[in-house]
Amino acid sequence: MPIDLDALDLDSFSLCASTADLTAEPDARDDADCVEFRMDLAEHPLDALASYDGELPLLVTNRPHWEGGETAPYGRLDALAAAVEYDAVAAVDVELATLRGRPTGTNDVGVDELLNRAHDHDVAVVASVHDFTGTPDPRTLDALLGAAASAGDVGKLAVTAHTTEEALALLTATHRATARGDRVATMAMGEAGSHTRAVAPVYGSRLGYAPVNAADATAPGQYDLATLRRLVDDLL
Repeated sequence: MPIDLDALDLDSFSLCASTADLTAEPDARDDADCVEFRMDLAEHPLDALASYDGELPLLVTNRPHWEGGETAPYGRLDALAAAVEYDAVAAVDVELATLRGRPTGTNDVGVDELLNRAHDHDVAVVASVHDFTGTPDPRTLDALLGAAASAGDVGKLAVTAHTTEEALALLTATHRATARGDRVATMAMGEAGSHTRAVAPVYGSRLGYAPVNAADATAPGQYDLATLRRLVDDLL
């Protein structure tokens, strides 16, 4: 069956099944709109993309160590630039810090060229920010979401909530961003923020992430895919 790239509609909510193993894609089809392919966790990611024949479009992520991933800086952008040329790839995740000029190590392809290749192939750019220690104050939340949304086609912000008040702050910032016309995706990691993965879409979050199996979670507080699909569908 051909890939339905329209399934990744950034003007509505899309649920991404996070995995480093594209052979798991058939198990995600009933619940996911797309697959987030964690290239940084895969052994031979470009080979996996070359052989991919699944039905779901892909969002490719090649996360560096400094933002929670496992990819060394050398060749990281080169791999993403190669990935966006595959027809199955509908979106690419690039860290806001990278887009703002943080050193990326040795690459033949720079950030501007990566973005040009993505847009030449009609691949959306997710500009992402991750805070693994806490939740910034409301003004900083607004600034980060605004900057990420301006830098990419959608701005992703994942924070760590230690209290329900911090989770509420993220949801409120999501609502404010959506009200001012920014296209954003938000979630709060950690036990206190786990419910935001189901609730944030109500306030405008455009992307959600979940593993097919809970044991394969790639971030703290993730629901398994089927559970998050049910929760979001019940709320939207």
